[in-house]
Amino acid sequence: MAERCGLWGFLSTAASCCVYRRSFMRVQFSKERYLLDTPPEKLRKELEEELKRSSDDMSSHGWYHGLMPREVSETLVLRNGDFLIRDSLTSMGDYVLTSRWNHKVLHFVIGKVLEESGTFRPRVQYQLGRESFDSVAALIHFYVGSQKPLSQESGAHIYCPINRTLPLRILEAAFTVTLKQDPVSPLSSLRRTFIQKQGVALDDRPRTLLAMPHRLSSSMDQIQMIRSPLSPLGEYVPSTAYNTISHHRSPSASKLFNASPQSPDSHCSSQHRLCPGPVASPYSSLKISKPHPSKAPVLPSEGYEEGYDVLEHSRGVFSVPLVEKESSFKPGQYRSLLMPAENKPLEASILKRVKELLTEVDARTAAWHITKADCMVARILNVSEEMRQKMAVSSGLELLTLPHGQQLRLDLWERFHTMSFMMAAELLGCTGSREERAAFLFKAILLASELKSSQGNMFGFATIMRALELRQVKRLEQTWITLRQKHTEGAILYEKKLKPYLKSMNEGSLEECMPSDTTFPHVVPLLSLLERGVAVGEEAELWEYTDMGVDVVMSHLETARTMAQHGEVYCSNAQTKLQGFQERPELLEIFLTEFQMRLLWGSRGVVASQTERYQKFDKVLTALSYKLEPPGGQRVERT
Repeated sequence: MAERCGLWGFLSTAASCCVYRRSFMRVQFSKERYLLDTPPEKLRKELEEELKRSSDDMSSHGWYHGLMPREVSETLVLRNGDFLIRDSLTSMGDYVLTSRWNHKVLHFVIGKVLEESGTFRPRVQYQLGRESFDSVAALIHFYVGSQKPLSQESGAHIYCPINRTLPLRILEAAFTVTLKQDPVSPLSSLRRTFIQKQGVALDDRPRTLLAMPHRLSSSMDQIQMIRSPLSPLGEYVPSTAYNTISHHRSPSASKLFNASPQSPDSHCSSQHRLCPGPVASPYSSLKISKPHPSKAPVLPSEGYEEGYDVLEHSRGVFSVPLVEKESSFKPGQYRSLLMPAENKPLEASILKRVKELLTEVDARTAAWHITKADCMVARILNVSEEMRQKMAVSSGLELLTLPHGQQLRLDLWERFHTMSFMMAAELLGCTGSREERAAFLFKAILLASELKSSQGNMFGFATIMRALELRQVKRLEQTWITLRQKHTEGAILYEKKLKPYLKSMNEGSLEECMPSDTTFPHVVPLLSLLERGVAVGEEAELWEYTDMGVDVVMSHLETARTMAQHGEVYCSNAQTKLQGFQERPELLEIFLTEFQMRLLWGSRGVVASQTERYQKFDKVLTALSYKLEPPGGQRVERT
């Protein structure tokens, strides 16, 4: 169990970071340009070996891109929260965190300082503003996990790392060789070489790339001198860049850096210079910095890369995502048209009224109402501007893939189970004869088909199919035989079309998430990957027991990226499908999650924990199923 929980924790962390759009196998440099194809197998294996190194090695982190020029990094971060780490070309030995926030690219310098400690050797610390960390990886984990802004003035947050797709050896070869060959305009040549290597037309590059300021006052040959020689394939040579670099910053830049004062004999100009220093110690180029006293004056120490970014944003411009802590479902406060303020679990009169409403409408009308209810919960429809500001994204489908979308994922997970439980309860607890049960099965099959085909609601389709696949329903052998006899077309539709389609979706072998006519894509595997608990009666997921488990997981993560990118398209599809739809308040209510929770567990039981509620209701369904068709020696469960 501990191993399994560890697996879910790993998948949850990895998927939350990577699911947003990209994996390390493919990176999109911009919307129209710079599409990097999948690397050859040899380079891919080299990259995989590189990423398996110790976490203390910067090359083991996919978000580290080495000696990448500023202008290339700006084409990689496309969405708010994207980020990467690269070497600073203007302050050698430092790193730069490049990110996008509020649709603008920001660059933050991560400086190195030495702090005196009780031991003989000082301790290297990595600073971003006034925060210090033992490693760059610790810095990244802190800002991604805590969702603390990188600086108070910018309000910028980081969510999604942009991982490199080639080994550092290849990237270094593309960058450093060009820098050495063209000292007059190294960055322009580097950009030209890099773009040509990726097969990109130079005429398509942004105009901003043509006006790269010259910030290096000494020959760029020194960069090649202090970098490690290009190593053979598979060989790793640690960088020695920190042995010969001395940092000097201008007085004007001191407002942006939390650095110790310059010594009187500083002789570098306000532009960045590469100043050779002593080579006696690997830390000779780093300044000693004592820990800040608790009452030290607060310095404006925003870590922007010197000479490039002047912060122009005022406070209050950025909308920081709201991390929701409570469910949007409030069954205890729910006021219903069909039930009193207090009710018992599975009250017979309410069950009967729900069955009447389901029986008197056709499957398409019911599918319309389910789709509207689903889209409202998922924040595909009826999303206010205030809610968009709280989410910091335009669609709930995009929020599902982000760390602060956990509560929405949990709400959808609750709705998925509650809806299927209600359909099963109506079948098992509110039907008399076997023919009635078969007729209800037929109606549920038609409803699933309408959700899939006419509404494009794959979430609702999966919910109804799960009700039919519950073990308490599957074991009703005589009921399924009656279905084949009385409603043959429904049985064929279920066995030959709906079940195989659901199986293909769960295996990730369908591209149903492509926003053609889909209103709500199949998000259930994503919910299971990120938020699945130990719920009673849950069977193992497909990726837990098949040889293709990793491929299935990667397919679902890729589907989630596509889903996040096309959230507005799904919204448009839903509006089109529901155009002219005339809702019936009573019918819509029976598909609301609060109503279903009150119906299944009563006004008192609904406040219990999810695990307790599910365990008790599983026993209730089992008892109802055995009452309808008692287990006997000649009866076997339908598979």
